[in-house]
Amino acid sequence: MGTVGTDGRDGTAGERGRLINVAYRLLGSVTEAEDAVQDAYTRWYGLSRSRREEILSPGAWLTTVTGRICLDLLGSARARRERYVGAWLPEPLPDRAEWDRAGASAGPADPADRIVLDESVSMAFLVVLESMTPAERVAFVLHDVFRYPFAEIAGVLGRTPAACKQLASSARRRVDTASGPVPATGRPDVVRRVKEAWESKDVPALVGLLDPAAVMTADGGGMVGTVLRPVEGGARIARYMVAIADRAPGLELLERSVNGAPGLVARRAGVVATVASFGVAEGRVARIWVVRNPEKLRPWVGGFPDAPQGPPRHG
Repeated sequence: MGTVGTDGRDGTAGERGRLINVAYRLLGSVTEAEDAVQDAYTRWYGLSRSRREEILSPGAWLTTVTGRICLDLLGSARARRERYVGAWLPEPLPDRAEWDRAGASAGPADPADRIVLDESVSMAFLVVLESMTPAERVAFVLHDVFRYPFAEIAGVLGRTPAACKQLASSARRRVDTASGPVPATGRPDVVRRVKEAWESKDVPALVGLLDPAAVMTADGGGMVGTVLRPVEGGARIARYMVAIADRAPGLELLERSVNGAPGLVARRAGVVATVASFGVAEGRVARIWVVRNPEKLRPWVGGFPDAPQGPPRHG
């Protein structure tokens, strides 16, 4: 979709990055976030010039409209996910600095290049957001992450500020009581050891790195082969990982930043096939989120520079 109306003459050009940051956290999808923001800009430029001049804060107007679009999308997404094949996970985000930028400067900046990588985009945090109702998610993200006042959030949700405050409070309880790990910063040393053990097909080493109650969730979207239900237990996960390595000769593992935290990317013949994010607690991997749905790996299609990735591969 082409970019519209961002030449800056009406003061809206600088809003796009902030709006994409809001929309990604609300939707968990780079593509849907870009589309939602583009829709908001289309509506802005659909107003008459005199109507736009009457709006004192174009940025606030765009935020409200983007929020409402995301709210509608969240509602319809629930119905779509009931038909989704297997588990649904948010789209993983690369660290733009690690991409192969070849050709990127010739076109518009990729949406992923605009998203600030912080704790609020960690896979663990986004998965918790998925447990919220659409209204809770909007209230929580806008208030707790972006510090919008409830008076402004009320305009997005069509509710009173007091009701919005209650929604954010309910969402906060979900975050506080969510089971599972994970410091958003991750543990690069643990992820590196997982990579080495996986490459050498060392089941005992993997078992030692995984929490006994670890859970691995995979998202293939019905488009590629993967487990449809979470794999529970460190020993079962370790055996499954080695079985994957046996069935996929030539799989190359790379240490890469995933949503701002250490993760692993698997590629075959130079093509990214899998992106894995890890939740580490007390020195062991407690959660693994594996995204294989090719539609969710589009931000990764640029490939990676062939930089050294630690010890040579085994096996």
